[in-house]
Amino acid sequence: MTVLLEAVDLSLLRGNALLFAGVSLRANAGEAWIVRGANGCGKTSLLRLLAGFTQAESGSVQVHSALLYVGHANALKDDLTVDENLDFSLRADGLAVDALMRAHALRHVGLQTKRNLPAKRLSQGQKRRVGLARLKLAGQQIWLLDEPTNALDDDGVKLFEAAIGGHLQAGGTAIIATHLPLALAQYAASVQTLNLSHALLS
Repeated sequence: MTVLLEAVDLSLLRGNALLFAGVSLRANAGEAWIVRGANGCGKTSLLRLLAGFTQAESGSVQVHSALLYVGHANALKDDLTVDENLDFSLRADGLAVDALMRAHALRHVGLQTKRNLPAKRLSQGQKRRVGLARLKLAGQQIWLLDEPTNALDDDGVKLFEAAIGGHLQAGGTAIIATHLPLALAQYAASVQTLNLSHALLS
């Protein structure tokens, strides 16, 4: 199988305390990784490390394809419209997507009637759905997603699972930090679980 991202024997400090150690994973095309663990065990820190935003204390990370990192915050600008926020996010990802394709993505996630509203008028769940529209249009093979289902209702979670499924079936990989069970086995070549609580040494 094609290896898209590989991490070997990672350790990370938080202040002077060792947050985790001995963490390894190999993400192949078509595979999903679920990162679990107690609050404070380092799930967000691990994703940021894999994305290159944080330096490991030891170990190595090799990334073999384009990468998309989506943090746990919605990262929307309140005074921009839904469509403007989506356009801004995609351009930040290096993608220029025309208005028609953005409209189609927003329709897919149930925001077609909200596309010209400022983001500050959306519910938390609707803000999350803007992120789902971003995923629908994303072109990167490696997705690093931090608590992506927060504030989503059941239908929103199903949309998210389907987005991940399409991505995996197209040869991508997803590394997802979440507390919730996700129905991904029907889409993935395999679904691996990494429990960071087992590597919590502080």
